[in-house]
Order: sequence, then C-alpha cells, then structure tokens
Amino acid sequence: MKKRVGILTSGGDCPGLNATIRGAAKALYERMGDDVEIIGVANGYHGLINGDWREMQPFEFSGILTVGGTILGTKRTPFKMMRVVGEDNVDKVAAMKKTYKDAKLDCLLCLGGNGTHKTANLLSQEGLNIIGLPKTIDNDIYGTEVTFGFHTAVDIATEVIDRIHTTAGSHSRVMVIEIMGNKAGWLTLYSGIAGGADIILIPELPYSIENVITAVEKRAKNGKNFSIVAVAEGVYDVEEARMKKKERAARRAEAGETTATARIARQIEELTGFESRICVPGHMQRGGSPSAYDRVLATQFGTYAAKLVEMEHYGVTVAMKNNHVTQNPLSEIAGKSHLVPESCDMLQVARRMGISLG
Repeated sequence: MKKRVGILTSGGDCPGLNATIRGAAKALYERMGDDVEIIGVANGYHGLINGDWREMQPFEFSGILTVGGTILGTKRTPFKMMRVVGEDNVDKVAAMKKTYKDAKLDCLLCLGGNGTHKTANLLSQEGLNIIGLPKTIDNDIYGTEVTFGFHTAVDIATEVIDRIHTTAGSHSRVMVIEIMGNKAGWLTLYSGIAGGADIILIPELPYSIENVITAVEKRAKNGKNFSIVAVAEGVYDVEEARMKKKERAARRAEAGETTATARIARQIEELTGFESRICVPGHMQRGGSPSAYDRVLATQFGTYAAKLVEMEHYGVTVAMKNNHVTQNPLSEIAGKSHLVPESCDMLQVARRMGISLG
C-alpha cells in the first residue's frame, strides 16, 4: 500500500522552504519509489481547514532548490484562533482532521515557526501523524540551534547595513536600521556584528536611550562623523519593559510613533543634534534565493524528515543540536521560544568589540 505524505508551509515565508520541500520529496521518492505519494496542502493550515490539497508529481520538486518563497503558498493562521469558532461556524480542528482523513494521509509534514509548531502539536495530540520542520528568520524555535531561513536573512540584513555605511559616512548621519525580530534578537545581533553596527538593540535587553546617546556622542568625540544603530523591531526601552502590551501601545500612540525605531531616531536627533534617518528593509529580509548554508541545512532537515516518515516516527520536529540533525518531541518544544540568553557568546563578542547594547 502506498504511503501518502502531506506537506504544508505555514506562517511567514522565508528562503529555504522550497529547498526543504525538495529535500523531503526527493528523499522519499529515492527511498520508497512508487510506494509513496506526496500531497501538497495549499496556504498552510488555511488549506488544511478548507480542504485545499492536491496530489503532486515528482517533476514539481525539480528546479526549486534555489527558489525563494514556497511553491505551496502560505498564510498566517494564528494558533490562538484554532479552537475558536468564528462567524463562519467552522470548527477548525475538526475541519483539519477531516481534510487529513479525506486526503487519506498517513502523515503530515508541517514547515513553519513557533505558531506552526503549536498547531502541529495540537494536531499530534488529536491523533494525527505529524512531523515538524523548523523554519524562521528569527531563529527562535526552542530545541534547535538553527532554523532554515535564518542565515540567508542574516546575509541580507548584513548587506543592508554594509550599504548604509557609505551613505551614513557621506552625509554625517546617524542611521537607525530596523531589523525583523519581534521577540528574539538573533537576526539583529548577528547581522549587526557582521555589518559593523556601532549600537545593537535587541528585545531581550531593554535599552536606555541615555546609553544609546552616550555611544553616539562617544563616536563623535573620537572623530567618527556617523553611527549605525541596528534595532530589532520588537525592542523596548527600560520603561516599556515594565509595561503591559496595551500600555506600551498607548504610550507610542500618544507620542505619534508606532515603532521603537522611529522613536529612537527622533530622540537621537533631538538630544544630540546629529541628523538621523531610518531604514526599514522589511520583507526584503524574507525574500530571494536561499544562501548556500540554508540550501544545505534545508536539504539536511528535509531528508531527515523523510527518514522519520520511513521509520513512522511521528509527533516530533527536526532539530540541529551540536552540529548533528536529530529530533525533539513536539510536546516539549511547542509554545517555547529560543531567545538570546544573557550568557550568549555573541553578546560577549559585541561587548569586547565596544559595540553598545543600549
């Protein structure tokens, strides 16, 4: 009897999704030949809820190693809404289980980040055969040292910082660059160090604007006519860190600034007199072809998932630990985040380099 393997990609896209899909599919075909059928679910859990799936052919997995995005499409379907019946009266969990049954799936590969893994764990607890694969440019999935998509995003963000250096120096400006990362600062930390940022602000370390100003003025006194500030989009200052989410939002709305980046740039200009500008590369960090590192990592993860399918080992997500591909139980990683710890070596590297962390 043929084994029917479903694949979906959920949440934000990133480079390496197609490479992972390809790795899993090619390994399944290589090991199981005609005894496997691959079912593509469109637009993540949205497609699983709405029965949007199709049987795929081997040729569809060729030529996608270098292609960014996802051939299956993706949508954000918040985990917190999965058990909420909305105005459409759809029981989302029951609908997903029905689609799984209607498609005659033997298992389902779920490629995604934290929210995707929480829903994957929910489906696993509901009795479905689930395997997760850790994707996110934020690198914040618990239990794995790295996620596919992260290194490519670091490369892109680093190039942004590289390019900002020349215009900052030409115009004697302070450039405040907003890097993606709402809760985790890995991307800002790595790209900030790689790109030679002078100040790096991450969500894990609430900043003091006084410390930021001190760092900018110190550079000016040392004859530096510009400064580069790499800011993770989810940063808080020390005052906001003591507030609840609604209080923070109200404070920013009152000031007419929706982002920390905008406030930081304004404060630097007002308090130092140095001309400041904002750069927001935004979704550029998610786009384009995956780096060589991510192509290799995605292939490692995809082929390992295929091995798990062959072994019928479900309820787990693929992970990298000590440079070795392995797996973690979904129940142990769902709902947890891999944040930058105070003991992180890269924080010590930044401090030794004289980079201000706010």
